[in-house]
Amino acid sequence: MDERDFFIEKQEVRTHTINCPSCRQAAEYQIRWLKRTKKPSLPPRANEEDRIRFKAARDYMVRIDDFVRCNTPRCGKRIEITSLQTVAFL
Repeated sequence: MDERDFFIEKQEVRTHTINCPSCRQAAEYQIRWLKRTKKPSLPPRANEEDRIRFKAARDYMVRIDDFVRCNTPRCGKRIEITSLQTVAFL
């Protein structure tokens, strides 16, 4: 079984404050995340190895957006999101 069979996936948008390295202005940006929530029960086709992996599985989020565009009209440069982790456990 694939790991994705253990989780319910849905996209979520969260607001984060990010500083632009070019114009040095802080602003609020909408960052998209993929939220994976553990299913309440194991799928019926699982074997013993899958049962062990399912028991150890936890809810987590994966960041989808890697870049945002600066909100300042005179700047507008592309900002790489390095201040946020790519995976966050819940």
